[in-house]
Amino acid sequence: MAILRFKALELVDLRQPVVIKPEKARRSESFGQNVFNLEAMRANMSGEYFKKLQAATKQGLPVEHSVADGVASAMKTWAMAKGATHYTHWFQPLTGATAEKHDSFFDLSADGKAIENFKGSALVQQEPDASSFPNGGIRNTFEARGYTAWDPTSPAFILETAGAKTLCIPTIFVAYTGEALDYKAPLLKSLAVLEKAALGVCQYFDKDVARVHTTLGIEQEYFL
Repeated sequence: MAILRFKALELVDLRQPVVIKPEKARRSESFGQNVFNLEAMRANMSGEYFKKLQAATKQGLPVEHSVADGVASAMKTWAMAKGATHYTHWFQPLTGATAEKHDSFFDLSADGKAIENFKGSALVQQEPDASSFPNGGIRNTFEARGYTAWDPTSPAFILETAGAKTLCIPTIFVAYTGEALDYKAPLLKSLAVLEKAALGVCQYFDKDVARVHTTLGIEQEYFL
């Protein structure tokens, strides 16, 4: 045991110090640079698609297929310009960790040539294996499918690990039977229920109130 400790100390002495290069740009300039935020959306999306996506996220309207195609194309252009080659539906299953389903920006044209492509259908929904979530053996084999669905209220972002960059798309995760298999789907449902209840209260005082945005949930006391 003593010999192993001495060898470990020798290896420590051989390690080279990690040199951290200071950032050239100011922190405020680099903050959020890998997030598909409003600024990135405006720069890569048409005005029509941008307005419809904002209406969907702020007013709870459904996202049209054409808008999903436009958003997917804009995400691909933005992500590839930053060096991303793959995308993933990023979700939080009932395991205490995150999970991902990776695909590349790859497709074949009608004449068989390879092209970079990312369709709205791939953005909106994917089908990862759900047989092991939250644990194995609780569903029949034909019910083991799971579906991830894009959450347009959460911005996509680029995750860089070991020099590889991946476009991460926040999603919810549900089973073949429609049951929630993650932490996010119940949270979004709770927000919708709270909004409906709070909206009814608000309209007693102001009929023009159309939306209520919940941030922290019900407080201990109400002050009117």
